[in-house]
Amino acid sequence: MRYMFLMYNRELPDGGSPELSEKIRREHAATMKEATDKKILLAVEGLHPSSTATTVRMNGEKPVTLDGPFAETKEQLAGFYILECADLNEAIEWAKRMPTGCKGEPGGVEIRPVADLPRVPST
Repeated sequence: MRYMFLMYNRELPDGGSPELSEKIRREHAATMKEATDKKILLAVEGLHPSSTATTVRMNGEKPVTLDGPFAETKEQLAGFYILECADLNEAIEWAKRMPTGCKGEPGGVEIRPVADLPRVPST
């Protein structure tokens, strides 16, 4: 089953120290290599800061465009992984290995099964 791992952490105004950024990059690289070696890595991407986000919400029948993320929270969506795991227990074990948080701030990984939607044939 495919699982999406949504990576949440608190954004740092200055982006954090170069040493911290490099440490997190190394930890993600190790996780990606292990998942690639096991042939279960389907996708992984990081996201730009939430200040670059745009949200479209419906106000009745009218779409409204807003600057910023959908929710006002301390933690923001920072990126995601999609892995092919045998079951939720395996997905939880992978989530435990994924680096989260900055400068001792808590972070988290939300795990969701990926829904199988019908594919639209290409023309």
